[in-house]
Amino acid sequence: MAQKETKQQNIRTPGQEKSPFTSVEHDGARPQEEQRTRPEQTEHASKWAVMAIIAIGVFMATLDTSIVNISLPVIARSFGVPLSGAIEWVIIAYLVVIAGVLLTTGRLSDMIGRKPIWTAGLIIFTLGSAFCGFAPSLGLLITARALQGLGGALIMAISPAMLTSAFPSSERGRALGINAVVVALGVSTGPTLGGIITTYLSWRWIFFVNLPIGVIGVILTLRVLTEKLRWGRGKFDPPGALLLALGLVALTLGLSFGQEWGWSSPLLIGTLTIGVLAMIVLYIVEKRVSNPIIDLSLLHQRVFLSANLSLVLSFLALFAVSFMLPFYLEELHGFATEQAGLLLTPLPLTIAVIAPFSGALADRFGTRWLAAGGLTIACIGLVLISQLDAHSSLWDIIWRLAVTGLGQAFFQSPNNSALMGAAPKAQQGSASGFLATGRVVGQSLSVALAGAVFASLGGAAAGRALATNNHLTTAQIAALQQSFSRGFHITFIVCACIAAIGIFTSLVRGKENVQNG
Repeated sequence: MAQKETKQQNIRTPGQEKSPFTSVEHDGARPQEEQRTRPEQTEHASKWAVMAIIAIGVFMATLDTSIVNISLPVIARSFGVPLSGAIEWVIIAYLVVIAGVLLTTGRLSDMIGRKPIWTAGLIIFTLGSAFCGFAPSLGLLITARALQGLGGALIMAISPAMLTSAFPSSERGRALGINAVVVALGVSTGPTLGGIITTYLSWRWIFFVNLPIGVIGVILTLRVLTEKLRWGRGKFDPPGALLLALGLVALTLGLSFGQEWGWSSPLLIGTLTIGVLAMIVLYIVEKRVSNPIIDLSLLHQRVFLSANLSLVLSFLALFAVSFMLPFYLEELHGFATEQAGLLLTPLPLTIAVIAPFSGALADRFGTRWLAAGGLTIACIGLVLISQLDAHSSLWDIIWRLAVTGLGQAFFQSPNNSALMGAAPKAQQGSASGFLATGRVVGQSLSVALAGAVFASLGGAAAGRALATNNHLTTAQIAALQQSFSRGFHITFIVCACIAAIGIFTSLVRGKENVQNG
């Protein structure tokens, strides 16, 4: 492969053009129609330069999904508001904006190219971070977080497509595995870094820390990537984009606040109804337009559909670990927030170590059995986590999280490689948007489901009572611990069952028909 690339680089004819984000050129004999449909014909940065640029943006965006949570109590005290209600919008505003525009961003990148979208994402995210740090009121902080979410959506929606285009198909799994390392490091660094910054500086610096990273990312993007803004690859679909945003925002919002509003409250039912109706109308509209915002033809491909279903199910099952474990560590074990953040790191760190290895294996042996095997290990890990109780040692917690992370790492890179490989080159942006949207939807559903199961079994109330510990007797503490553990156990058994369904959807995907090689 290396010899072939070198030969192509040294022998150049007027009919040859360089590939998307790499220095590999295509043979001039390749059909002109295929060259016209490729959105990235003029880019000639090396694949590792693209990887470095993507790593900067992805690390920054994923860091901000976890760094803010630990500082919410301090932010609430700074603005003199309670730790419930409006302060939650500091998290929710970021998530709902991301959910609402991911798929639209993917479609736009197929139309005008990826560099313009990526550059805009870095600039918007960096400006949003600055506005967050300087926000004089909670309302303006929430508004700035929404702007930051828009930038994060532009970054996360197209990063897999950029990687897939930069690396040859024989190295796609490896590249996505390295990207998974960056994501894992961002997630694992967030709570610890946020706690340190908030303790020794100010909560505002959890946003200011993004400024030098963002500026470096923008400079490198403008200097290294050369893809030009291009028009004429289809027309934009404003009604479809608005309906998609309305549907995903309403659904994400309802799932995020379901526990707080009450699952039978008129507000929640109305929000979810709006979301469902918007998605139904979207489907009707998209069937009638020539350039839909969602290319439903992708879902007709068995591998693509199966990989997406497996992706959503995996996050639905596994994100509950990140959501539930802080309650377990802080309320049942009584650990401080900083300690709890450190104890959560074995899972993402295991992913960081294993993901490149699993991606390389997928390149060599295929994705089907690796993805199914990885999700099987993760399913076992969820069952093991369900056995944790008030008397579990630190080692009990750590090795169970490591097993779950091992399974997630062996699933994630191969499954993402299958998903991106099943999409034609001209639809890589849309495929990337599907991937990012599936992740956000799975996470939102996971929080809603795990929270509902845990609360319905009395676990949430028991945890709050243990956390306050207002003159409880030994017998009362034991009863509350038992109630918490029972809710915790059943919640993770439910998640394990969902992961088991994901194993099935991974196995039935059939033979991969790689479109991107």
